[in-house]
Amino acid sequence: MLKIHPIPAFKDNYIWILHDENYAAVIDPGTAQSVIDYLNCKKLQLISILITHHHNDHTGGIIELLNKFNVPVYGPHNESIPTLTHHVKENDEIKLKELSLTLKVLETPGHTTDHIAYYGANKTKMLFCGDTLFACGCGRLFEGSAQQMYHSLQKLTNLPDETGVYCTHEYTLENIRFARTVEPGNLTLLEFETTAKELRKQNIPTLPTTIRQEKATNPFLRCDQPEVIQSACTHLGQDFCEPSRIFSTLREWKNHF
Repeated sequence: MLKIHPIPAFKDNYIWILHDENYAAVIDPGTAQSVIDYLNCKKLQLISILITHHHNDHTGGIIELLNKFNVPVYGPHNESIPTLTHHVKENDEIKLKELSLTLKVLETPGHTTDHIAYYGANKTKMLFCGDTLFACGCGRLFEGSAQQMYHSLQKLTNLPDETGVYCTHEYTLENIRFARTVEPGNLTLLEFETTAKELRKQNIPTLPTTIRQEKATNPFLRCDQPEVIQSACTHLGQDFCEPSRIFSTLREWKNHF
């Protein structure tokens, strides 16, 4: 049976490790030792490394892992990550046969220009989306444009509602604080805040969320909702904005929140 485990790293990162009783794949290992410790503890054989984008908190552990394990490293086809062995693009499929798992590549530019996500549609639907989609939030626009990120998020919202969202940062409570400012009348968001606070009190991750939950609570996916539109237009000092402009306004607002 496939397990998906978050390994905490740095201040608020999660390194996701997928494994059964024998084999493991790791996603965005920003550091190596905690991954090695987990593999040793569970007596697992590493079979692959998957990368969503080039930032060091997602790639910093690759070299050390490769010093111990001779495994393929998958990542975006246009990214200059020296350790990549397989450059992948939209709709490519990565077959992790030891785990009986196939992951489909989705191009999700915005946070970086060549950011990708990995989607698995096996019995349990799962999305490893790096720094594109967060619980109640989305990534900063370091390289890509607001329009690119808007379209990337729209692509993710078209995935099945039950898809688990495995992002790589524990930003949930701060994101909820912003989301409540944008959409204070969202009762589902208030309920999620209560749940998230209780989880964090117990040092339990708030992740994964689901596409369904994000569509119900994440202001960046709700740019067509009246209260979100009103908040963004008021922030801009305008009477009307189209959804993509609403998104751009929310992202800039969040940058300084």
